[in-house]
Amino acid sequence: MLLAGSLLTLQLTAVVPMSSSAQTTQPTASATTSANPLLAGWAGPYGGVPPFDKVKVEHFKPALEGAMAENLREIQAIADNKQPATFDNTIAALERAGQRLDEVQTVYGIWSGTLSTPEVQAVQREMAPKLAAFSDQINQNAALFKRIEAVYNSPDKKKLTPEQQRLTWVYYNNFVRAGAKLDATAKTRLSKINQELANLYTRFSQNLLADETDSVLVLKTAADLGGLPASLQTDAANAAAARKIQGAGLIVNTRSSVEPFLTYSDQRKLREKAWRMFYNRGDNGGARDNNALISQILPLRAERSKLLGYKTYAHWRLDNTMAKTPEAAMKLMEDVWKPAVARVREEVADMQAVANKEGANITIEPWDYRYYAEKVRKARYDLDQNEVQQYLQLDKMREGMFWVAGELFNFTFVPVSNVPVYHPDVKVWEVKDKTSGKHVGLWYFDPYARPGKRSGAWMNAYRKQERLDGEVTTIVSNNSNFVKGKDGEPTLISWTDASTLFHEFGHALHGLSSNVTYPSLSGTSVLRDYVEFPSQILENWLPTPQVLQRFALHYKTGKPIPQELVDRIEKASTFNQGFETTEFLGSALIDMKLHLAGDQKIDPDKFERETLAELGMPKEIVMRHRTPQFGHVFSGEGYAAGYYGYLWSQVLAADGFSAFTEAGGAYDKAVGQRLTKHVFSVGNTVDPAEAYRKFRGRDPKVDALMKERGFPATTAKPSNKKPAPKTSNKKA
Repeated sequence: MLLAGSLLTLQLTAVVPMSSSAQTTQPTASATTSANPLLAGWAGPYGGVPPFDKVKVEHFKPALEGAMAENLREIQAIADNKQPATFDNTIAALERAGQRLDEVQTVYGIWSGTLSTPEVQAVQREMAPKLAAFSDQINQNAALFKRIEAVYNSPDKKKLTPEQQRLTWVYYNNFVRAGAKLDATAKTRLSKINQELANLYTRFSQNLLADETDSVLVLKTAADLGGLPASLQTDAANAAAARKIQGAGLIVNTRSSVEPFLTYSDQRKLREKAWRMFYNRGDNGGARDNNALISQILPLRAERSKLLGYKTYAHWRLDNTMAKTPEAAMKLMEDVWKPAVARVREEVADMQAVANKEGANITIEPWDYRYYAEKVRKARYDLDQNEVQQYLQLDKMREGMFWVAGELFNFTFVPVSNVPVYHPDVKVWEVKDKTSGKHVGLWYFDPYARPGKRSGAWMNAYRKQERLDGEVTTIVSNNSNFVKGKDGEPTLISWTDASTLFHEFGHALHGLSSNVTYPSLSGTSVLRDYVEFPSQILENWLPTPQVLQRFALHYKTGKPIPQELVDRIEKASTFNQGFETTEFLGSALIDMKLHLAGDQKIDPDKFERETLAELGMPKEIVMRHRTPQFGHVFSGEGYAAGYYGYLWSQVLAADGFSAFTEAGGAYDKAVGQRLTKHVFSVGNTVDPAEAYRKFRGRDPKVDALMKERGFPATTAKPSNKKPAPKTSNKKA
C-alpha cells in the first residue's frame, strides 16, 4: 500500500508538490524560533534528514501553523505577480513553494501513523479541518488559477518540454477538479465539506487504531496454543511479555498476528474469537463505532462531487485514472468475480470433505477457512506453510530484496547509523548505484508492530527526488507489523508476508528509481490505479530460484530451502486463489457500489450485508476489509472508489512479468532496462497507458492474470485510452 501526504489524511487534491494544507493563522512566537526543530529545515548528511531525535509532540501544532503561514505567503506572491504568467514564474514557482510545510507534515504523518499517542491524536483532531481549509484557500485562489490557466492555454505551451507540458496539465487539471471554476457560493460550501470530511477521516482512523491497539486475545493456558507451530508459540509468548500480560501467549489485533493463528490453531472457539476481534474492528458499537461516521462521509462526498459537476463520487474519482469510468472498473471486477466465486465453491467442498473425514461435525465457517485450507494444501500438495516459514527469516528476506534491487536496478544498500530515527526498531540504509557508487537515496525500515502504530504494511516518501534547482535525492520508508522476537532470535514470516514485503519494497524502488525534474511528478506520484503496478510486479521475484537458494535459509541449520519444497510451492501457486480473489473483490465492489449510490441514505452494515448477498458472496468468506475498518477508503481518500486499482494493477503486473518469461527469464537485462526506463524512473511525466505500451510494446491483456490464478480466460481488460486534458468541470 502506498500512503501519501500525512500518511492517513489525504485532502481533496494536492495542487502544490507538498502536502497542500495550511491555515491563515499567523505563527506563534515559538514557531518562528529555532526552539522548534521542525521549522529549522532538515540538516545533516545526504542533503538533510528528518530531525527525529529532536521532535516532541508539542512542536507539531506551532510548526504546522508556522509552515502553513509561510506557504500562504509563497502562494500569494505567485498569485500577485504583475508579470504575464509563464511556466517559470507560475508553474515552476509553485513547485518551489511549500518545502517547509512538506517537511513538517512528513514528520507529523509519521507520528500520526506509527507513534500515535492520545497527545498526538488531540493534535490531529484540531489540525485536520485547518489543513483542509488551507488546502481550499490554495485551490480556490482565483488569481492563482487565472495564471495557471493562462499558462495552460498559452500558444507558447508547445515550446515547453514534454515534462513541463505534463506538469502544466497536472496543475490545471487538479485545480479544476478541486473546484477552481466554481462560483463563490459553491466554493464556500465545498470548503466546508472538506473540513467536515477531514474531521471525520481523523475520527475514523483513530477509532480503528484504538480497536487494533486495545483488543487482544489472551491465550491463558498451554492448551490454548494447540496446533500452533513453535515459532508462533514463541511470537505469542513474546507479545504477552511485551505487554506485560500474564498467560501462555497473546494474539494482537493485526493481520500478521491473527491470520497465522487462524491458519494453525486447533482451538475452534479461540479461532472464532480471534476472527471476530479482527473482523469486527470499528463495528463494536459505542464511541468507537465507525458506521455512523461512514453514514456522514458518503453523502458529503456525493454532495461535493455534484458541486464539481459529476454524477457520483465514483465518477469524479475515476475521471482522473486509467480506468476513466466506474463502468470500466466494474466490468473488470465482475468478470473476475464469477470464476473466483466458482473456485471458492470448489475450495469449500474440499475443506468440508476434510472436516467430515476427521469427524469434526461442523459446517465450514469464516474462522475455519484458513485452518482447513491449510489441511487441504498439505494433503494435496504435501505442502505445510509452517515448513516453508522455517526458511523465511525477515532479515534474510530483506537481504534478498536488496539483491534483487541490485540485479534489476543496479542498487546497493549500505547500513548507516549517522542519522536519527524515531524509534529504536527503525534501521536505515544508504542506497547507491552499484557501478558508480553515486548516492541514490535513503531507505528506512520500520518492521515491527507496537501500540500506537496502525496495522498493515505501507511505503512512504519522506522526500521526493527532483532536480529543479539542483539534484535532490529521495528518502523513502517501508513499514510492516511483524511480531518482534526476543533479542537474537530471528523473526520468521509467512510466504504471504514475504510477498507483501516484496510488494512494499516495489513502491520504495519506484521512489528510489525516479529520474525527473519536478517534484510533483516524481516517483510514486502517478494515477492511483497505476501506482500499484510497480509494487505488484516486484512480488514475482520472491519465488525465483536465485532468491530462494541464496536467502531462503533455514533459521537453525542455515541450509537453503530444498528444491523439492520449492517445486511443491510452485505446484500449489494457484491454490486458494478463489478465497484470496473473492475476499479482495468483496471489498473492492462494496467500495465502488457505496460511491455509486450517490446521495442515498446508507446504513453501512445493512448495505454491506445486502450487497454481498446480491453479489452471491460465499458465506464462508468476508471482505478483506469490512466497511467499518476500511481505512484505505475512510481514513482519507487515497483508495476511495479506487480499491479496484489493486486488481487493475495486478493485470498490468501479470502481463508485464510475462515480458520477462517470454524473453530470457526474470533477470533478463533488456526487459529489466525497459521496465526501469519506462515505468520505474519516469514518475508521472508520461501518461501511464503510454508508458506501459513503451515497456511492453502493446496494451495489457488480462490472460496472464487469469492463468496466474488458475481461472478460465476472460475478455476483460483495462482500458488504456489516453486521458484528455480537462477544460471544464465534466458532467458525467
